[in-house]
Amino acid sequence: MARIKILVELFLSFFRIGAFTFGGGISMLPLIDRELCQKKGWISQNELVDYYAIGQVTPGIVAVNVATFCGHKQAGTLGGAVATLAVVTPSVIVISFLASSMGAAEQIPVIKKALAGVNVAVAANLSYSVIKFFKKSVVSLFGLALFALAFVLVFFFKFSAVLVIFSSALLGTLIYALYKKPKNAAASIDSGSQKQSAASIDSGPQTTQNPQNPQSPGSGQNLDSKEGQK
Repeated sequence: MARIKILVELFLSFFRIGAFTFGGGISMLPLIDRELCQKKGWISQNELVDYYAIGQVTPGIVAVNVATFCGHKQAGTLGGAVATLAVVTPSVIVISFLASSMGAAEQIPVIKKALAGVNVAVAANLSYSVIKFFKKSVVSLFGLALFALAFVLVFFFKFSAVLVIFSSALLGTLIYALYKKPKNAAASIDSGSQKQSAASIDSGPQTTQNPQNPQSPGSGQNLDSKEGQK
């Protein structure tokens, strides 16, 4: 019963997210943050940012990929499938009804104004998502430099976003490997020094005691010298 309950909660949560998301997967970030991180407590905000980062470099729509990751964490493969189905169901329903008449509806002034209002709301959601994503992702000087470089390449020089993302992932992995190696070496040296210090303490000078009189280590030698004088 507990598994069925979590699957139902997954479906309802992602159905609501899919039904009220406009503007694509990035604009879904505030809804997922409020629904899954703050309200349900299923994932942390750092995990959500990681899911978005992975969703950017894996095939498919970002929103679907993130839903799959979140669902899989809660209920395994079945949970991932349920969350994915839930997040795309509202879009399928709406598109099925509007696809045939969307062209004519766009010419109606009221519909035009409504769509213009939706676009403004989407822009606000995207701005919020970008700012939140920036605060969670750019946490070092290296991250800030990489962010600036990627922005310049994409915005000014029209580089492929896919190429920039994969290059950034490769560079981040390389920097991590170079940073981890000296750190591990320093940790090994510190550990070796501590072991040597402990060994020196254990093998320090020891005083031999006479079993007949433990309180006076040299009592046996004193007795022998007195007998020789007699």
